[in-house]
Amino acid sequence: MRSSESTLSPSPRPAIPLLLLLAGEDHPKACTGRRLIHRGLARPVRRIAGLRPPPIVLDPHASDPLSGADRSAARRGGVLAVDCSWNRIESRGRLPGLPSDDGGIHRRLPILVAGNPQHFGRIAELNTVEALSAALYVLGQTSDATHLLDGFRGGDGFLTINRERLDLYASRRTAEAVRVAERELYGGT
Repeated sequence: MRSSESTLSPSPRPAIPLLLLLAGEDHPKACTGRRLIHRGLARPVRRIAGLRPPPIVLDPHASDPLSGADRSAARRGGVLAVDCSWNRIESRGRLPGLPSDDGGIHRRLPILVAGNPQHFGRIAELNTVEALSAALYVLGQTSDATHLLDGFRGGDGFLTINRERLDLYASRRTAEAVRVAERELYGGT
């Protein structure tokens, strides 16, 4: 007979499917995306084109922020993150492996602060697990978002420092309403 303390219980999959395109740019042991795949919480994909129904693609260069309006598309096609290096994204100006007409629905995450040790306190420099957790939260899946961060360094901190932002974004139904919320939080026009 096994003790419940000595075995890991299988992690339940989030209600919204999570997909990962691995660029292979990060150190494998530090790659949060690979850990999500290993835990069965995300499914790896080689390309976006051809995925049906099309997923929501988390893209920091997309003009529209993720909002409640994307909930049904995310439930049908999932949310896809590209696991890649921030250092290389800045020099490239785009995500690796994404052709301009990949068929995905591109959305950026609303403005959030990183809680992971490598980028702690930096605006919009989330690691993969933080990005997917934030997407789930904004899409109304708060318990899945919280569970996804279990066992990741800085996971609790990410939710703590972003709780007000995440609650505000999750309460907004459209991309324009999320933009208004960003202006409320950060000023500007």
